[in-house]
Amino acid sequence: MKIGVLALQGDFAEHRAMLARIGVESCEVRKLSDLEAVDALIIPGGESTTIGKLMTRYELDKAIRARAEQGMPIYGTCAGLILQAKEIEGSTQPRLGLMDIAVVRNAFGRQIESFEADIPFKPMPERPVRGVFIRAPIVSKVGKGVEVLSEFDGKIVA
Repeated sequence: MKIGVLALQGDFAEHRAMLARIGVESCEVRKLSDLEAVDALIIPGGESTTIGKLMTRYELDKAIRARAEQGMPIYGTCAGLILQAKEIEGSTQPRLGLMDIAVVRNAFGRQIESFEADIPFKPMPERPVRGVFIRAPIVSKVGKGVEVLSEFDGKIVA
């Protein structure tokens, strides 16, 4: 299995480094031919408005939606979560609209209010994961069929 990491902006290098550490083949996805060569996709954190505009400019948004409809797994962190939402509260920015959720951007405050915390993660209940909250979003609404994986301080974060 080859995992693509959307590499238009954001922390794509960190995702690729982690995949390499665990022995998973990955590549950067910057153009349509890159996307066609992968079995799954990670959309990393970064600036969701910028990533959304670049996806539209390079027509990756349509191609990602098409691959998702064909069953390709897509995992998004921070901006990646925002971009997969059907609704971004208070925003008309470009999005993929793949998940029946609404999100609130920057829900934990500004950059200066960033923090890290151990958070419970439903797939691994025996061990919390370290969450990094840098202008992080929350999920404000979930549709039918959406499984909540993690909450922090009473807010859905995954």
